[in-house]
Amino acid sequence: MQYYCVLVFVLANLLKYVNSQLPNFVLIFADDLGFGDLGSYGHPSSITPNLDKLASNGLRFTDFYSSSPVCSPSRAALLTGRYQTRSGIYPSVFSPGSKGGLPLNETTIAEVLKPRGYVTAIVGKWHLGVGPDRMYLPTNQGFDHYLGVPYSHDQGPCQNLTCFPPDIKCFGVCHQDLVTVPLMANDTIKQQPVSFLDLEKTYNDFATQFISTSIRRKQPFFLYFPSHHMHQPQFAGQGAAGKALRGPFGDALLELDSTVGNLVQTLEDLGVSKNTLVFFTSDNGPSLLRMTRGGNAGLLKCGKGTTFEGGMRVPAIAYWPGAIRPGVTHELASTLDLLPTIAGLAGAKLPRVQLDGFDMSDILFRHGPSKREAMFYYPMFLNETYGLFAVRLGKYKAHYYTQGSSLSDTTPDQACHRTAPLEPHDPPLLFDLEADPSENYNLATPEHPELEAVLQQIQRVKAEFEEGMVFGEAQIAKGTDPTLEPCCTPQCTPKPACCTCG
Repeated sequence: MQYYCVLVFVLANLLKYVNSQLPNFVLIFADDLGFGDLGSYGHPSSITPNLDKLASNGLRFTDFYSSSPVCSPSRAALLTGRYQTRSGIYPSVFSPGSKGGLPLNETTIAEVLKPRGYVTAIVGKWHLGVGPDRMYLPTNQGFDHYLGVPYSHDQGPCQNLTCFPPDIKCFGVCHQDLVTVPLMANDTIKQQPVSFLDLEKTYNDFATQFISTSIRRKQPFFLYFPSHHMHQPQFAGQGAAGKALRGPFGDALLELDSTVGNLVQTLEDLGVSKNTLVFFTSDNGPSLLRMTRGGNAGLLKCGKGTTFEGGMRVPAIAYWPGAIRPGVTHELASTLDLLPTIAGLAGAKLPRVQLDGFDMSDILFRHGPSKREAMFYYPMFLNETYGLFAVRLGKYKAHYYTQGSSLSDTTPDQACHRTAPLEPHDPPLLFDLEADPSENYNLATPEHPELEAVLQQIQRVKAEFEEGMVFGEAQIAKGTDPTLEPCCTPQCTPKPACCTCG
């Protein structure tokens, strides 16, 4: 018996030692942040000192992509390493009362890491469904802890809410005839409506506590921080309001930047920065419909809601002191690649399903070539009839269909607008994204016969990919049920206005 107790003690301490050597992961996912919004990506008046420092001391990507031009599909792809078509996260995005959600048989990054002893948390925007009995929330998808808003913070009346101190109301009216936006802790509503002035501080306190508790318990951790910034309506607390050069958008961006700085400083103060991968990126391009309140795609064409470069090509920064050399990479990479990369670093088993991501270790640690040869562009309202809208292979991109979006209205480029109809292209439009990242000059013309072979190669890659694509049941097409909208006083009347607490 004494021998057995000693053995258990030794094994327990050995497990703690092994766990202490595993890397930690902090994944920060901005919302509607455009390719041209950060100072490190060329914006002349953005105040983003912490993100700029992260970029100068880390690896900045120039050719990094989200899987979708809108948020629910892009979040599903990031967490599962699979295109949203496979998990059924289409068309468009979830509503507060959606009947569907991220299927529970899909494997998230959190679920990949759990068998390796990781403690997992999400703080911020979920937007992958609530569902009956709140079955689709993060605590049923591999996360030990959750604090956040379960969908976009404009999916509820906001015109009477305060977005900036002392009492500046939110800009616009947001979505009406829904419950006000709730703040949830695990599967319980903590506050409804959420207090925007305090929200970022609440998130920061939660994240700091989670990191410090994990370290104290000698547990490796995965923190997923899907921020509400820069989605409209913009908001900011006392620390950032009125302090930026870009108006309300700039204030919200400064608050996001301060959060990044706080997380990095926490890792340094607690002595784990050299054992932690911090990865920052965005869910899709900027909401150009909002004009100066909607962000900037830089020199890329169009923005959110479109399959032009501005809709899906996003900023991305990888930071790991002592492990990742500072620099810039032009290698092709995607949010899809995060799951296999993190799994490899943690020594975790990959899910036994078709993955669409590739391990980025060669890019991160050796500034080497990408294993990804192609990027496939699915539209906002995708369906099996049309399938892919575009394919990038190497430096060339072919558009088989183009369509504008209301989310990219107001720009001078009419091709971005909702009035630009669905248009098939045969032969497809062809652009050299190295020479022409703005997609201005179509090369599929008689003047460029030498590129016919390129188009044929892209067509073969497209056909092979589509042949292996199995569409999952469309979760968003299941529709909505108002009784599924989160309400902290479920028996109250009249709804939705009576759903208030905290």
